Amino acid sequence: MSGFSRRQFLKKSGLATGGAALGGVVSLGLDPAPLRAATLPLAWKIQGTRTVPSVCPYCAVGCGQLVHVRDGKVVNIEGNPDSPISRGNLCPKGAASYQLTVNPERRTKALYRRPGATAWEEIELERAMDMIAERVKKTRDATFKHTATIPGDPSTNTASREVVVNNTLGIASLGGATLDNEWNYAQAKLWRGLGGVYIENQARI
Repeated sequence: MSGFSRRQFLKKSGLATGGAALGGVVSLGLDPAPLRAATLPLAWKIQGTRTVPSVCPYCAVGCGQLVHVRDGKVVNIEGNPDSPISRGNLCPKGAASYQLTVNPERRTKALYRRPGATAWEEIELERAMDMIAERVKKTRDATFKHTATIPGDPSTNTASREVVVNNTLGIASLGGATLDNEWNYAQAKLWRGLGGVYIENQARI
């Protein structure tokens, strides 16, 4: 086993075992489909896929995942043994991530409730993103301050003075639990560039 990872061993042994079984069935003139469907190992499931490292979307632990993609579609999600956080392990929620991704009940549109309305309506995600961007700009324009006044202190005979701040206190940014370092860096640069002061997230990975 020297030089082989656990995944490589399972993949090779699974392919060998599955190939021998299917070969025997075919040689007898039988339909291999039922046997293949009943004994399909993980090696068959991810054969010919592209593996994309990812992070579990649920909590702030940030367990590593491997997402297997074939023809632009996710076909399997499993723990990443190279992750220093989880070493390939996933909790029940993380192990069920495939059901979150590939689910006919998953919403693909945003819900919007108009001011004064009592019901939600579906809108396209692109429209929702445009609405958010418009509101961020509108709020920033309305609340941006170039200077602020620092009150004087009579006890020390200090006069009030104006200082440059170039910020907005009218909007805040709250990130999610699984934002990685690269995203946090980009988010902080964007927010500081907009003059944002309030920025927070669960930066744990």
